Amino acid sequence: MLFIEYPKCSTCKKAKKWLESHKIEFEDRHIVEANPTKEELEKWIPRSGLDMKRFFNTSGMKYKDLGLKDKLADMTAEEKISLLASDGMLVKRPIIVGEKVVLVGFKEKEWEEALL
Repeated sequence: MLFIEYPKCSTCKKAKKWLESHKIEFEDRHIVEANPTKEELEKWIPRSGLDMKRFFNTSGMKYKDLGLKDKLADMTAEEKISLLASDGMLVKRPIIVGEKVVLVGFKEKEWEEALL
């Protein structure tokens, strides 16, 4: 399992603690130091079953500063993926990536169903 987080994020801390308490092994990755690549996102987004918009950190300063709320609807999938790959602070976190699962954000019930 790959666990992508921003260490200062309280939701990421909660998710990490949850993984550790359930003895789920994972490789930890800092989302800013090693941002998801275009290639990774092109694999993960379809595998997640989520709309691409769910991969954006819509409550983040960067998202708001760039006015993405109004711009995303007019962007192509390729443009959105390039944008996400350009800056880890635009990506919703945490992300957990396994062989058969990609989860974005931390919802305990969702994680229990997918990982336990």
